Amino acid sequence: RQLPPPRRVAFDIRTAAALVIVAFEALLFVGLLSAFLITRLADGAVWPPPGQPWFSPGEMALNTAALLASGALVFRAARTWENPEARIAPVVFAAILLGGFFLFFQAVIWLRLIDAGLSVVTSHHGRFFCLINAMHAAHAIGSLALLGIVWMRLGPLRDDGPPPRGSLRDSAFSAARIPWYFAVGIWPVLYVTLYL
Repeated sequence: RQLPPPRRVAFDIRTAAALVIVAFEALLFVGLLSAFLITRLADGAVWPPPGQPWFSPGEMALNTAALLASGALVFRAARTWENPEARIAPVVFAAILLGGFFLFFQAVIWLRLIDAGLSVVTSHHGRFFCLINAMHAAHAIGSLALLGIVWMRLGPLRDDGPPPRGSLRDSAFSAARIPWYFAVGIWPVLYVTLYL
């Protein structure tokens, strides 16, 4: 009696690379947030600094809602991937727009805070605040760029009747959405730690 051949596990280098990068960034965020909290406890200082103009809670809530909605749209696109009739490109584009909205208005808030005197030289808290926010912004920009590549590879602007998925493979979409899930998922932790 012949045994069936062993089942091969599919391994995609793009998805593995995305997971390794996200794991590395997660460790960086854990280290920086830990240092921020330890510094706050050691200094006994009030955060935000007294007299420092702060953000509008309504603006932050709107930004957070836009980012979470963007993550939900990417998740929806991933869930409908198996359906060949599903139009994924408009969903991915809407997610990119919401992510861009988050970044733009977050930049407006950060510039107001910096203009009011919060910077890397004002205090230990200011250093960590600026560094952590800059890291999140850089990660979000890179992740949005990957989603933009995904959107273009879906062939949304072609009129010659491309396949519903254009030239995009599932593994490429998976590798692009992992960093965006991380950008969306880490934000509530940063929001609670840095802004509340």
